[in-house]
Amino acid sequence: MNVSDTSDDRRGAIDDGDGTGRTRDVVIVGGGVAGLSAGIFTARAGLDTLIVDDADRGSILRRNAHLENFPGFPAGVNTRLFLDMTEDQAERAGCSFFDGVVTEVERAENSGFDLALEGGGGLEAERVIAASWADSGYLDGLDIEVDQRGSKGFVLESDNDGPQAGHTGVEGLYATGRLADQYHQAIVTAGHGARVGLTLVHDADVYLYHDWVAPAGYFTDRGREVPPGIEEIDEAERRERERESMQAMREYFAEPHPDEPTPHPSLADEE
Repeated sequence: MNVSDTSDDRRGAIDDGDGTGRTRDVVIVGGGVAGLSAGIFTARAGLDTLIVDDADRGSILRRNAHLENFPGFPAGVNTRLFLDMTEDQAERAGCSFFDGVVTEVERAENSGFDLALEGGGGLEAERVIAASWADSGYLDGLDIEVDQRGSKGFVLESDNDGPQAGHTGVEGLYATGRLADQYHQAIVTAGHGARVGLTLVHDADVYLYHDWVAPAGYFTDRGREVPPGIEEIDEAERRERERESMQAMREYFAEPHPDEPTPHPSLADEE
């Protein structure tokens, strides 16, 4: 598995091949940990999910030397490898990707949202998750509350669905991660992205969605129907999936990641 090529290879065009774009169920602005985590849940729930991210800028996590304090990696993990793995997981879940910058989000004439892209063109979405770094300028045309702290604008939550569910006060618009003023920790933004993704799934009336693979007979041997979003697998299938996951991890960790940490923009400008 050539991890250095995967990010560029997955970022495709925004049309359907015939020049006509389509309205996505969900467009996620920002391909960092929060946006990817949200996309894994929305896509697995069957919602057509597009993640828009600027490959040149990318997640701020790519600046870090080594990611620690993330459960499942006792000695930490290379941050760029971690992001590549999470992007692969989002793609496997059903997300598509586009390399670009969203400059404006506004209400569409009938329903949903229109998103303008830097350099021209745009996207249409029924729902939008703002998951970018703490720069909310592209949301200025919408009636949301922003806590402006110098150059950073944090979207304040307006939620009747419990704390930190991602609602912004604009129906169909959600905020997650650092933009939603979450702690500056990968594990926190990953968890918040998952919470917001599931909030959107709930709001979209996707029938009772679970993310669980159960052993064969867990429900059916007790005379119960298997709930939506859950599957029962037999021992042979369980072993096969385990072998696949082990092989994937061996490939990811076979060699050191080829990319160096991305320098801070202020340092890059000086070079």
